[in-house]
Order: sequence, then C-alpha cells, then structure tokens
Amino acid sequence: MSAHLFSKDFKETPYWWDESPRPALPERALPADTDVLVVGSGYTGLSAALELSRGGRNCIIVDAEAAGWGCSTRNGGQISTSIKPDFDALSAKYGPDAAKSILKEGHAALNWIRDFVSSEGIDCNFMTPGRFHAAHNPKQYEKLARQLEKTIPDLPVPAYLVPREEQHRHIGTDAYYGGVVFENHASLDPGKFHQGLTDRVLQAGASIVPHCRVNGIRRDGALHEVATSKGVIRARDVVIATNGYTGPESPWLRRRVIPIGSYVIATEALESEVMDRLLPTNRILSDTRKVVFYYRPSPDRSRILFGGRVSIGETDPRRSGPKLHECLTRLFPDLKTAKISHSWMGFVAYTFDTLAHIGQRDGLYFAMGYCGSGVSMAGYLGMKIGKKILGDPEGATGFDSLNFQSRPLYYGKPWFLAPSVAYYQWLDSLNR
Repeated sequence: MSAHLFSKDFKETPYWWDESPRPALPERALPADTDVLVVGSGYTGLSAALELSRGGRNCIIVDAEAAGWGCSTRNGGQISTSIKPDFDALSAKYGPDAAKSILKEGHAALNWIRDFVSSEGIDCNFMTPGRFHAAHNPKQYEKLARQLEKTIPDLPVPAYLVPREEQHRHIGTDAYYGGVVFENHASLDPGKFHQGLTDRVLQAGASIVPHCRVNGIRRDGALHEVATSKGVIRARDVVIATNGYTGPESPWLRRRVIPIGSYVIATEALESEVMDRLLPTNRILSDTRKVVFYYRPSPDRSRILFGGRVSIGETDPRRSGPKLHECLTRLFPDLKTAKISHSWMGFVAYTFDTLAHIGQRDGLYFAMGYCGSGVSMAGYLGMKIGKKILGDPEGATGFDSLNFQSRPLYYGKPWFLAPSVAYYQWLDSLNR
C-alpha cells in the first residue's frame, strides 16, 4: 500500500530504537520471592523500582516483552503539564480546591522530569523549547484566546497568543489560524530516557526479567503469589505498571483503562533549509483537533516526527504510515515527495474521566491512565507509588481520592472506540 512512500531502509520500529535498541538483558530465572514485584518495565515501573530499590527494598521487574518495548519508547517525546480537563471542568466535578490540587500534579510532573534528568545526568536530548498549539479553525483560535485570559492563583502558565499572521515564526504553514505558545513545555528522546532510567534501576540493585508474562495474581495471606511464564514468584507488594498494555492478569484495572493506538512516522532526512522553513524552531507542536496531531523536529533537526490517529479501528504501521504522510503533506505540501523512514504505533491508555489514576486495590498498587500525556506523568507517579509502598507521606498526590471509573459492559476491549473516533473526526471537520 503506497509502497513508493517508504524509503529503501524503511523500518516498522520506532525511530528512537535506532540509537537506543531494546536493552540486551541476560535471561535469568525468577527467584522464589521478592519484596516487590513490578509488572511492566516502562517509565512507571522503572521509576517505582528505582525509588523502592534506593529505599532498601528488593525489587524484581517483569515484562511480557523486551524491557521498554511498550509505549515508553514509542511516544513522541513531548512533555506538557499532562492534565486534560481544565480548571472549570474539574471545579464543577470536584470543587475548586481539588481541581487546583489535580492541576498542580501536572506542573509537578513537568518539574520532576526536568529535575530528574538533570540530577541523574541522563543524556536524552532534554530541551525546553515550548509548544506551539495551533488552532485548526478560527473559532478554535478564539477559544484559545479566551482560555489564555483565565488565570488560576498559584498556577502560572507562561504562554502567549500567536495570531495567524505571525505563526510562520513557529511553523511554516498556512493551514492553521494562529495558536498559543506554552513556554515551559519540553521534549526528550524517549529511547535514551528509558535507557538512562534502566541503567539507574540496575545500578540501584533491582533486576529486570524480560519476556516474562504474568498470567495470574493470587492473594495468599500477607503475600501475593504471581504466576508467570517463567514460574511462580511470591511478593509482599505488587505494582501494576502496564498502562495501555494492561491485560487479564489484572481484570479490575483492565476495565478502567482504554487502550488506544497512537501512530507515528518519521520522514527521511530532509535538507536543513527545508527543516528551517517548515519548523524554524525546536518547538513541539500540536493542534486543537479532538483527534489531535502531534509532531516535532527530531533532536538533531534532520527530519520530522509526525503522530496521530488516522483510522477508526486499529491498523498496522504500513497502512497508517501513508495516511499520516497524507495528513503531514496537507500541512506541508513541500513534503509530498519526502519518504517515510519509520512507521510505528503504541498503545496509550485513556480513562473515562481523562485523568491519570494512582492507588491500591486488593493489595495491588497501580499508576496508569495517562491519556496520551505520560512522558513526565508516568515516571512521576511511578516515583509516588514507590514512596507509598515505603510509607513515605511524600507519596500523597492530588489523584488519591478520585474514583477510578469503569462502564457497564466494558471489560478491556473498547468496542465503542470506532464510533467515538468517527464522531470526533466529524466534529473536527466542522468549522466550530
């Protein structure tokens, strides 16, 4: 399908894996027991294990695939303040104090990852270039302007409005109607960040066992008995850190997260003049569509990484790649002949209230449901889970009292996703 769009060296793996392939960890047998078993080796699981290992706990991390195979190394590397609902929506549902506490967690997550990368000395191309959030029609620009006028005490958001006639300073297209620059939003290389986190977890004494699928978890008195593809292990505490890959091993959680495929392409290397004209800064970019596009220059500014959802149902990267390329060239017609060097996908986890959730259920700790904004929030809440298990009061969060909602007849397979995506795509097509 549209084979001419793929480069000769085309790969169906994330662009980030070229420099940071999945860690070659030695195969090892599971021990009979451990203090803490962490299920999932993405940002959440690794961050929890790092906090726990440095706190003196013996940690084993298991993953059904290679370490970091999931969305922690498949995302776009964009970092925002992570909270989808705004203050008014949260206030109407939870009250103004709780709303502020929840929004503060988004700011704290952004600050946490910036400080963590710096203090740990992780080389992952971390930058704070800001985000240009573009209006895809005039009414959305007016809405952005109104939102920017609202201020919340103690929650400053450095941002400014960019009218359409000035947007070429941020993006070389006329397809948008202006936008907003959020100055504190950041970016990194997800593969390098995951590798740096992995290295520090191993240095702290934790063990990672890849290709070890959890098949079931049973409470046995004060312990958990966990059946895996490599045998049974007993643990005092268990952390479920599977997010968009949560499966039947934890059915209660599976009913509360909605796995949604997010698809990304990387262009082949482009001329520097083209990059400078189309993306004149290192800003990350997104737009006001409900079915959003997100994109950015690669860290070395050699190509464009462009992501979004382009099909009603899930598909494979060879089909999604040309569709994403078509969306990209609507913004940048000059790229019609630019080939695709990488096309891949990963599952993010949405929730029914579009908020992340953290807590404990039947003795199992969890943090998940980042709604596509997990680069900072996943590691931040993983750290908070570690503190909770250690009994550290600093583990408290603004999410702790939230009800983790499900829906009748939902058991982990989102039968409602296709009509929902079709509806949102229809809304995006309207001038409203």
